[in-house]
Amino acid sequence: MAAPFFSTPFQPFVYQSPQDAVTPFQILGGEAQIVQIMLKPQEKVIAKPGSMCYMSGSIQMENVYMPENEAGVWQWVLGKTVTSIVLQSTGSTDGFVGIAAPTLARILPIDLALFGGEMLCQPDAFLCSINDVKVNNTVDQRARNVITSAEGFLRQKISGQGLAFIVGGGSVVQKNLEVGEVLAVDVSSIVAVSASVNLQIKYNGPMRRVLFGGDNLVTAIISGPGIVFIQSMPFHRLSQRIARAVTSPNMRDNPKFFFQIAIFFFLAYVVVVSSLILTDI
Repeated sequence: MAAPFFSTPFQPFVYQSPQDAVTPFQILGGEAQIVQIMLKPQEKVIAKPGSMCYMSGSIQMENVYMPENEAGVWQWVLGKTVTSIVLQSTGSTDGFVGIAAPTLARILPIDLALFGGEMLCQPDAFLCSINDVKVNNTVDQRARNVITSAEGFLRQKISGQGLAFIVGGGSVVQKNLEVGEVLAVDVSSIVAVSASVNLQIKYNGPMRRVLFGGDNLVTAIISGPGIVFIQSMPFHRLSQRIARAVTSPNMRDNPKFFFQIAIFFFLAYVVVVSSLILTDI
């Protein structure tokens, strides 16, 4: 049986490699998407661990360490995975595999041959790839691009001539910058940029505000020529808002919240005054 996506109402895409190999795929869903890839015998897909959603019986999965991952130690230190999964069609007929986005994200197919063979992405943007694609998690040595977050410290470079699938949270906008055109983007909203753009970091306010956190405190100034993919809902922003909703009660949910705060400050005032009186005595 061939891949089942030909029976869906969505027309599949077709990727043609530089070697004229044709690979059909389809992106399904709205906000939490799945990419469904058709594999001929002996063809394979390299994907992020935990991203496989379903596959045909002729697909074999193996967890391997990719030697081209130059920053594997840094990934391990920062709590990230250092392995990838290889999904290969071992049967005599075509197989299929479904790779799911890890969060409420859209999947973007990137033909690296059309982008000069290289894209710079945010950490964890890579989802899976077909044919000649290498993923390197490298440290940016330029001091002006080092910011107080993992996104500024660890950058993901995708290179090669194959087809890579990356993810962006919420809605994704593509901006094509002409020569000399400048675009300012919140750092956390950048999904990927082509290697031809020039990117510099701008701090919006005193350094103490950046260190203690906040929204829109660090902006990326991007100048063309090149292409920029921008996401409306970065995962860390989504997770922060969920955490605030769970851990920070408001007056409607907890009427005693402000009363408890008032008692806390009153007790702190009593302790301070008492210590001053005892010191004078």
